[in-house]
Amino acid sequence: MGKSITQDMAYRQSLMKYAEKYGVSRASRKYKKSRSYIYFWKGRWDGTVQSLACRSRRPHHHPNQHTEAELKLIRDMRRRNPHIGMVELWHRLRLRGYTRRPESLFRVMRTLGLFPKAEKKPVYKPKPYQQMTYPGQRVQVDVKVVPRRCVADPELRLFQYTAIDEFTRLRFLAAYSEQSSYSSADFLKRLVKWYARRGIRVECVQTDNGPEFTNRFSTNKRDRPSLFEATAAQLGIRHKLIRPYTPRHNGKVERSHREDQKRFYSCHSFYSLDDFAKQLAVHNRRSNNFPMRPLDWCSPLEFAVQFV
Repeated sequence: MGKSITQDMAYRQSLMKYAEKYGVSRASRKYKKSRSYIYFWKGRWDGTVQSLACRSRRPHHHPNQHTEAELKLIRDMRRRNPHIGMVELWHRLRLRGYTRRPESLFRVMRTLGLFPKAEKKPVYKPKPYQQMTYPGQRVQVDVKVVPRRCVADPELRLFQYTAIDEFTRLRFLAAYSEQSSYSSADFLKRLVKWYARRGIRVECVQTDNGPEFTNRFSTNKRDRPSLFEATAAQLGIRHKLIRPYTPRHNGKVERSHREDQKRFYSCHSFYSLDDFAKQLAVHNRRSNNFPMRPLDWCSPLEFAVQFV
């Protein structure tokens, strides 16, 4: 029983003290409780508030509970077969005269603590994040699928390729009609030129493990570099892959996609690839001139000018 005092326990303690001082009849009239109720708790009260707590109403015995012989049979069978499953254990017990259902066996084994304790999974300790120290040191690249409700033509598929410099948060967005290695390679060439016009030399690009970026998880082309990787090598850019199924490692570009959803895709519609490209260019200029808290409330363009 816990050490906490409930309202009912405090109420009963007040009732007991009043009954001791003024008598049971007067306490019954004041607290509007029967005399039998007061005598019941007076018999339990030993002067401490803990004695006025409600006791468990669980029965001590049950006519259908497991017998000692059945419990001994279960313990012995589990001790001799510690690694078999519960259904197989129940089947072997049945061959030795056990007549209970598997649900009853499960409850008894859980009460007796006969199930092996689950091994604790090792706590994942992420590596400390490497802060970038100058523009172009690492650029995160990812693809966002344009929501279907934003596209007027139901047959048209649109994709937004995004590159964001980790140091300056300067973004370059481009519109494509397919998500492929060819589009990724073309986007890589365009982003290198776009950043170069702003005085930033891209040294490294970081992507996820999608087939548009790498053949890492391909079944028949695993040993061959993808078109994106070949283009990066041709441009002298290091290609870094994040840990599989860990999008938080590309957190900056993922976070920017959430802002795109809120500020751009929630209130725009597109009628063709050219229309999407024009509206995306306007959104790109607006986002690069929007103040950000990590940059001390400077826009990415204002922040990049300080280091270029």
